[in-house]
Amino acid sequence: MTQMSFYFDQTRCTGCYACAVACKDWHDIDAGPVNWIRVETIEEGKFPNVLLAYLIMTCYHCTDPPCVRACPVQAITKRESDGIVFVDQTKCLGNKECQTLCLSVCPWEAPQFGPEDNAKMQKCDLCLERLEQGKQPICVGACPMYAIDTGSLDELKAKYGGAIEAAGFQYSDRFKPAITFKPRRPA
Repeated sequence: MTQMSFYFDQTRCTGCYACAVACKDWHDIDAGPVNWIRVETIEEGKFPNVLLAYLIMTCYHCTDPPCVRACPVQAITKRESDGIVFVDQTKCLGNKECQTLCLSVCPWEAPQFGPEDNAKMQKCDLCLERLEQGKQPICVGACPMYAIDTGSLDELKAKYGGAIEAAGFQYSDRFKPAITFKPRRPA
């Protein structure tokens, strides 16, 4: 099985939010709390030894996703063909009935629920419809700094290296998020 993955170059990201805006626009997500990709600001250290970095927070399509096991109705599945973690909203019980079990087990808060009554879970699906057309996810094309890429985890590791830690990101050996980084290091 191929495992689709993200690559994020933390040294290139300027925190412009183009990826997040493009994602909301492409997927027609209303203004508000739902963001399939978020940009976190990481500030560490004390002057003069400081670090300012940005981190994309999204679904990392884990090799062993906890949300799949937590869903009581199998509304969340991991595709055999490419490892993309996918949500069938027609099966989702909604945030009132299931108590957001999928969100509570995800260390990166990828599952999202809108503000509407009994909202269904939604999250990044790597722009599945675009991938099936041979196109990159919308966040990749929107990034003016070329800080995001997608592809198979093996290809991305071969192309960019296999760093699994970055400022603000804690890798989980248990869930094995499918992401590789070029991390920003303190000055």
